[in-house]
Amino acid sequence: MNKKNPPLTIGRLAKAAKVNIETIRHYQRKALIIEPEKPLGSFRHYPKSSVDRIRFIKRAQKIGFSLEEIKQLLNLGDKNCEDVQTLAQEKRNKIAQQILGLLTIQTALDELISSCHSDIDTKQCGFIEGLSQKGFLENE
Repeated sequence: MNKKNPPLTIGRLAKAAKVNIETIRHYQRKALIIEPEKPLGSFRHYPKSSVDRIRFIKRAQKIGFSLEEIKQLLNLGDKNCEDVQTLAQEKRNKIAQQILGLLTIQTALDELISSCHSDIDTKQCGFIEGLSQKGFLENE
């Protein structure tokens, strides 16, 4: 390799992909990226494609995929678009359910917060009392 394109060692890979070395090692342990053979008395050299792969992993994590789900996506690859679409749709549906759950919690918190100010003369906090009530946020 020349000085313009030095070998892609783990440190250079980490810098190029904007992650730390431990992230790369973790991805290797999870079999998300391949750990190249180590030449005798030298450093491992990663293919340039490793940068794009790490960027893919980080971006997939940002939109909610777990490392195990990302591994499935990577194993499916470009040639199985329908299967990738199915996994993505399942993830989207799961996130939609989580959003509904969070909206329920937000509404409950709004009600509890407003109960703190509804009767200032009482000795009990409406928030604490509301959370203590049987059936609050339960299907009873």
